[in-house]
Amino acid sequence: MAEESSGQTQLRLGIDTGGTYTDAALVDAANQVVASGKSLTTHRQLEVGISAVLKKLPSDLLSKVTLASLSTTLATNAVVEGRGTPVCLLLPGYTASQIERAKLEHIVRGGACVALKGGHDAGGREKWPLDLETASRTIEKYRNRVSAFGVSSMFSVRNPAHEITLRELIHSLSDRPVTCGHELASSLGAPRRAVTVAFNASLVSYIDRLIRTMQALLSDYGVSAPLMVVKGDGSLITAAVALTRPVETVLSGPAASVVGAAFLAQTKNSIVADMGGTTTDVAIVTDGLPVFSADATVIGEWRPMIESTRVFSVGLGGDSEARFSGGEGLGIGPRRVVPMSLLAFDNDWVIEFLKRQRDTKPTPRSNRFFLPLFADSSQIAQLSPVEQLVWERLAERPLELETLYRNAREQAQAAAVMVRKGMVIYSGFTPSDAAHVLGFSNHWSTEAAHLAAVIWAKQMRQVYGWGSFDPNDSSAVSQAVHDKVVSTICETVIKACMATGDPRNETAVFKQINRLLTEWIMDNGTIDGGLFAVNFDPGRSLVAVGAPAPFYYPAASRMLGIDLKIPKHSDVANAIGAVVGSVVQREHITITQPSQGTFRVHSLEGPVDFPDRSSAFVWAETVASELAQNKAVRAGATAIGTVVNRYENIVSPDDLSNDVFFGGRVTATSTGRPVVAPANQEPPWSENQ
Repeated sequence: MAEESSGQTQLRLGIDTGGTYTDAALVDAANQVVASGKSLTTHRQLEVGISAVLKKLPSDLLSKVTLASLSTTLATNAVVEGRGTPVCLLLPGYTASQIERAKLEHIVRGGACVALKGGHDAGGREKWPLDLETASRTIEKYRNRVSAFGVSSMFSVRNPAHEITLRELIHSLSDRPVTCGHELASSLGAPRRAVTVAFNASLVSYIDRLIRTMQALLSDYGVSAPLMVVKGDGSLITAAVALTRPVETVLSGPAASVVGAAFLAQTKNSIVADMGGTTTDVAIVTDGLPVFSADATVIGEWRPMIESTRVFSVGLGGDSEARFSGGEGLGIGPRRVVPMSLLAFDNDWVIEFLKRQRDTKPTPRSNRFFLPLFADSSQIAQLSPVEQLVWERLAERPLELETLYRNAREQAQAAAVMVRKGMVIYSGFTPSDAAHVLGFSNHWSTEAAHLAAVIWAKQMRQVYGWGSFDPNDSSAVSQAVHDKVVSTICETVIKACMATGDPRNETAVFKQINRLLTEWIMDNGTIDGGLFAVNFDPGRSLVAVGAPAPFYYPAASRMLGIDLKIPKHSDVANAIGAVVGSVVQREHITITQPSQGTFRVHSLEGPVDFPDRSSAFVWAETVASELAQNKAVRAGATAIGTVVNRYENIVSPDDLSNDVFFGGRVTATSTGRPVVAPANQEPPWSENQ
């Protein structure tokens, strides 16, 4: 926490870069918000949106900033929407069927998954010699086609030797960054660890671009304070550490919002829901602290192996696409699109195109424009000539899909491919547009929102055969979208409260129970005329934050029968949460007994054997404590305290038999305050980064 220095108030600057808005907040030593601002996120040129929000803060206060901290939902959004840069994943010890079951081909983003001979067994013994010849050929083949490499070896948490060897080989043959599984996760579960590695590798360029942009702009605005980044558990790390472990920022934005919401609402027990432009993120706060989990994190359809605040994240936000969904009719999300009201606000010529669409027969391409997002050098280098032409045209202005489809179909198809690659984004009718029509919002083009609503209603009826709205009534269709968002919020909150991370939650029976409970709770909670009821814990409130929260959560809380709190400054809760957290680093070490009388400690340097359990645990605790403290220092902490916990899985068969040791784990947790630095002075750890 910043304190008074030389008679001047030290301020902390929190910045959150979301899918739609970039928020900023200045917090003083008394934890009071002294200034805040919002600006649209500009995906192709992040510096434009960040600079715009910094301009909204008093310039004389920026010179007093002693700590800057960044949270972002860009990584979360990329995972939920299936975007990311191409990576090459090397998998020693894996089989083709394991790769297929884990769906790893889906998350290398056009890169490659390559199984190699190698890997270890559960005891840390080498199962097969590492196939370096195939690995070398693979690296040389893909080094100019991908943005990063990932390495996940079978049982690498028990012995990381093959991952370390491949990392060194990649560095010798390529200049691309490398992610290793043992660096990110310490738990068993090879498929989930490989998924986590793939995510980390595909997100490196996203986070690298964001952090370097932020550092340059802070310097331009006279802020010389150290830059920290929020992790998925709500704690802070230095920007340098975040650049090497970007997957830990996947839930950065949601974690910051939970910390910020709990800080603003001052409630000990609550359900926190953060609704942004792309996602809705729900977390539980108990006894004033967010529930933490290494296993229950859900992002879209994935469960990455990251330690984070237990967040249930779904593709539901103000910019989620309103679409036809087979079986239910109206669907919202998970894909984010650019709202038509925002598109026309930035490009007033779009209004005439919308009027023309309104007056002609609708097609599946109605309300569709292409806009550029982001591409790294490896993606641009692999563009076809047609894709390159489209990319250059998009740099000038958005392109209407209908016109492109009629006059240059090859370009339309190329643009659609670039959407799947995450380089380009569609426009569409969204809850934000519906909010403009219904009068809840007016910050973008209300005229475009009305036009888009009418076009969308005609499209749903005439193209997909759903709905019977008056073609001239934009309000009715907007109300339908609004109501669908409210009901989906209710379903999401209930699912989040039941998502404990237990594998049984994935069964069809559990999902049926979930749906049944959702119906009961949303129907006032009463069953059989009130004989019994299903309701939320009356001691918990629903704390809603995020810019769209006031539009939807009052109705949702009434439907759920739960007390609602929308605290002051809730629209910038993420930015506030970014600067009120601490630095927390953990180190886990596993102990096994591969044979009677041998106790094996699985350290980062490889397995170490001991003749008795006690000495194995003492050594593991010493090493874990030292590693956690060193990690905390590198993460930017001062005044560090470390707590070591020991878990032993021991069974005592009977009074006459010896105890049976099935394994154990040591966890060292180091916690400290983030280092602050006076203006124009580097933090003490900067030279080592």
